[in-house]
Amino acid sequence: MAKGKKKEELTIEEKLEQALVPREEWPYEVPENWCWVRLGSISKIISKGTTPKGGREAYAPEGVNFLRIENINDDGYISHEHMVMVKEDVHLGVLKRSILHKNDILISIAGTLGKTAIVREVDLPMNTNQAVSFVRLSDDRINEKYIRYSIDNPIIQRLLLSKTKVTSIPNLTLEIISDCYVPFAPLAEQQRIVDRIESLFSKLDEAKEKAQEALDSFEERKAAILHKAFSGELTKKWREENGVSIDTWEKKKICDFADVKGGKRIPKGKSLINENTGHPYLKAGNLKKGTVIDDGIMFVPDDVLPQIKNYTVNEGDVYITNVGACIGDCGVIPPKYDGANLTENAVKITNLKKCINLYLSYYIASNNVQHEIKTKIASATLGKLSIANVKSITVSLPSINEQKEIIDKMESLLEKSDEACNYLNKVICYLEVIKKSILAKAFRGELGTNNMEEESLELLKTIL
Repeated sequence: MAKGKKKEELTIEEKLEQALVPREEWPYEVPENWCWVRLGSISKIISKGTTPKGGREAYAPEGVNFLRIENINDDGYISHEHMVMVKEDVHLGVLKRSILHKNDILISIAGTLGKTAIVREVDLPMNTNQAVSFVRLSDDRINEKYIRYSIDNPIIQRLLLSKTKVTSIPNLTLEIISDCYVPFAPLAEQQRIVDRIESLFSKLDEAKEKAQEALDSFEERKAAILHKAFSGELTKKWREENGVSIDTWEKKKICDFADVKGGKRIPKGKSLINENTGHPYLKAGNLKKGTVIDDGIMFVPDDVLPQIKNYTVNEGDVYITNVGACIGDCGVIPPKYDGANLTENAVKITNLKKCINLYLSYYIASNNVQHEIKTKIASATLGKLSIANVKSITVSLPSINEQKEIIDKMESLLEKSDEACNYLNKVICYLEVIKKSILAKAFRGELGTNNMEEESLELLKTIL
């Protein structure tokens, strides 16, 4: 702004100079009838929310919507699920400077940076907290969806994030938001771009939904494979060919054919370390996906080892996590972790007789056993699967030869399912990449909607 002049005292030439981004600073070329502007120049208000004082007293079960970042969906809509409410007097008092209006553009400025949304009539009344900024455009003729999509443009996102304030928690300032560069198209072209983006996104979202439905169905397919395996259906033909009756299957408790032992916590006042001492410590978070996950492995210091040295696992032991959010996760200890120390939040099943470890691991992962585990947890005082409960799990045991046949057939089917799941996950990720590509093309004027006879500069002058 010219020194000593208020905004309303500026000439149109001075306002244009303030609003327009010099050509040498353009992030990329746009059509000749477009221009680049600073977001602040076409905005009436750029502000952010605040957190109400008074702690819990400011909130109420029934009140006014109070927006947080987690309420901003990736699709640009506001989710009212788990929405926090503030009292009416807090909304009109302490928070009155952060009262949102219809068509305000939201931009997250702390935590997950750069998430955007547009406020709808159905969202109001609403305040926002300090992690979310809001932009109120200065003229109704500017298409708020166009501006929101332009901010979502991956190039603009990178520019915004490159300017984040360097602190222990990176954040965007209101000054950065105000100085954000926006490709400014003629008004009719703004609407055409929005229409084209939403039409293409709608098709991509439909494809993503179908891919996700197919992905979800594979969990049911896996459960069905395990059910067929342990009901004898999967090896029915094998038994006929080998003259074996399903009556040869025996029902035994785990304690009848194996030993069940617990792990051990690190002594009070001692800590695990990242340095490889040769004594890995398997936490519940490492016991996933039927094996041991390497990420996050920590080690027992040499001086601590003598106190927990007897609580180890051997290659081939079956584990079950028995405390925490993922009780019932099971798998087999691989050769790499032979002799590793085991957390107190898991038990090992060792010294198996007439039972293959993989067979037992898959059996425990089946729906019937997982349901049994959850039932036992629900009745436990501390929500823990005790060693006694693990010992009492009943297993249907065919002969070793049939167990081998079951494992071979299961792993073949599950491998194909995993391949399909991996493919679908790649498809879902690729659909998001396509969205970014569409946005990049849209704000370069490459969607085939631009009319060179329309002007953006005249619209900008009118707005200013």
